Amino acid sequence: GIRDVAVTGVQTCALPICLRVNIGLRFLQPGKPERVFDVHADTGIAHLDPSWFQAFYLFAREGFFHILDGTDHLLFLLCLVIPFRKLRPLAVIITSFTVAHSVTLIASAFGMAPDALWFPALIETLIAISIGYMAFENIAGAKLQRRWIVTFGFGLVHGFGFSFLLRERLQFAGEHLLSSLLAFNVGVEIGQFAVLLVAIPALALLFRSVVEEKVGTILLSALVAHTAWHWASDRYAALKVYPWPAFDLTDAVMFVRLLMVVVAAAGLVWLVNLWLGKPSTEPSKA
Repeated sequence: GIRDVAVTGVQTCALPICLRVNIGLRFLQPGKPERVFDVHADTGIAHLDPSWFQAFYLFAREGFFHILDGTDHLLFLLCLVIPFRKLRPLAVIITSFTVAHSVTLIASAFGMAPDALWFPALIETLIAISIGYMAFENIAGAKLQRRWIVTFGFGLVHGFGFSFLLRERLQFAGEHLLSSLLAFNVGVEIGQFAVLLVAIPALALLFRSVVEEKVGTILLSALVAHTAWHWASDRYAALKVYPWPAFDLTDAVMFVRLLMVVVAAAGLVWLVNLWLGKPSTEPSKA
């Protein structure tokens, strides 16, 4: 049977609704359970029964472009880079962010996150708040001793944000769920590395040739904080539409399981921090 399907935007209709048309597909292989796909108009080529390589490539590409297309994640990375632009302090901070968002991304894929309409709105609001907080911390003077801890906490939030994209795309993972999740994380890390390769020398050049470092840090962080404030206000307005959720025993068990995973991940980052030692807590000079 058919294993691949190509779906593109509707070309014969100018109405916006045409670009949101969904196609329901039922895929049945001998000796295997039926799988149902919800294919959108902009899906492109979809592998209904992907090989390991096809699934890995698809999700690595999704993770890479998600970082480059996500303005909020880019601003968060910028806030991390502005005060610490050398490898040693950045290694702890970026590792903390990577481990944290990987934990909640994978946990969400395995059902350890609320499946309710209010949850994405809450996460998007918290992401905006995380950007604003980091920007204000840069203005006040970021300290490395606690920076990795704060970054870890906000990384958990950003991981849930990454997971919303995967909720739609995981149907194309086939039998390679875990490797697809890891591939998405690989793509995210490659995207982050690409951003850092551009941001670090650009900031160094800016602070060396255009504006003094302290003044530049304040100005850039103030611009980011202003943007984050407007995002947080708009997203909170959308969040208020939903009623307060009612938690039951199932939710409590799910929260405890997630908390155990988070504590284990935090311990891993703490060990990495010890291994890398305790570098200077002052922001690096260009």
